[in-house]
Amino acid sequence: MKFVVLTLSVGVAGCASLPNSGPTRKQIERSVLESNAEVPIRLVEIKTGADIPLTSSNTMKPALIDLPPPPTDMIGPGDVLDINIYEAGVTLFSNAGGATGSGGQAGQLVASSGVQVQKLPPSRVDDNGDIMIPYAGRLHVVGQTISEVEAIIRSSLRRLSQNPQVLVTLNQAITNSVIVSGEVVKPGRLVLQTNRETLSDVIALAGGYRGTAKDLTLRIVRRNENVDIRVNDLIETPALDVRAYPGDRLMLINNPRTFAVLGASGRVDQVPFGQSSVSLAEAISGVGGTNPNLGDPAAIFLFRYVRDEQGNEVPVAYHINMMRAGSYFLAQKLAMQNKDVLYFGNAGANQPSKMLQLVSQLFSPILTVTAGVQTVQNGK
Repeated sequence: MKFVVLTLSVGVAGCASLPNSGPTRKQIERSVLESNAEVPIRLVEIKTGADIPLTSSNTMKPALIDLPPPPTDMIGPGDVLDINIYEAGVTLFSNAGGATGSGGQAGQLVASSGVQVQKLPPSRVDDNGDIMIPYAGRLHVVGQTISEVEAIIRSSLRRLSQNPQVLVTLNQAITNSVIVSGEVVKPGRLVLQTNRETLSDVIALAGGYRGTAKDLTLRIVRRNENVDIRVNDLIETPALDVRAYPGDRLMLINNPRTFAVLGASGRVDQVPFGQSSVSLAEAISGVGGTNPNLGDPAAIFLFRYVRDEQGNEVPVAYHINMMRAGSYFLAQKLAMQNKDVLYFGNAGANQPSKMLQLVSQLFSPILTVTAGVQTVQNGK
């Protein structure tokens, strides 16, 4: 009997330090009020529809400015040009690789009948935006269109040749292109044929994306600025699907969205989004809800960072009491976001339950032994 009393005393004394799955609702509210002034935490009670934060689809603005499309034949560094020069009468060029007639010397003007054409070797625009034309020298063509380059070459040869005509075509387009990489079927350089192709058009022209749209992020690098857009948001929000601009670099990244589940729930885990959008109600049910032995349905919290009007990240704790019938409707409207923390508060009244469980575990072997002894005695 002394052993039983001693064991019970130890067990009861240990109840003060019974393990918890996390803080209770009152403990969280108290810690929020006592939070450091340098990192203040906002506590928002979800009681009406006005308390629900706006979803990304309601607040999302175009991440990039929809720039007006430049001319599709604008010349820039790296472009390769094919140049043909047509001459009639007195010619400066000829098909003979610089020979100007029988017994003539290169560079001499020669009268000939008909029209002669000289195809120059492919001319690559250098880093300074220049090309070299025989007899005309170095010409600056960057930022010019094909027709403007033809006019520049024709003007430079006018005093050297009799009414030369110039035809320029784009052999390799570097300026009027974008680089597509990552989770696409055909990564590489893609020439914009119309300069009106949108971001989703570029993905389609690259063979489409690989994987699931809800797990993909499109990263656009434009003029030293990085912008990330979820592919699902790109599909569902047309305002985000702006035109690609020459020089853009687009990368599709496999970046699944997840939220963490902590506290007294049926499952403590990092949970991926099962679909493009997940409500708080779906998140709660997906992880098994509140643990009936440990949790408090009135103490469900959603922790996330929210940007204020100045663009600063502010920690916000949303509290919803699922003991109210109206909360089940509100939970269907509150959308989960990437990296959210869903916390199920520990029930403050579960300590007596734990103590009873402990006492039951302590006495269970004794009761079993006692029952066995009585059985033996009765058998005698």
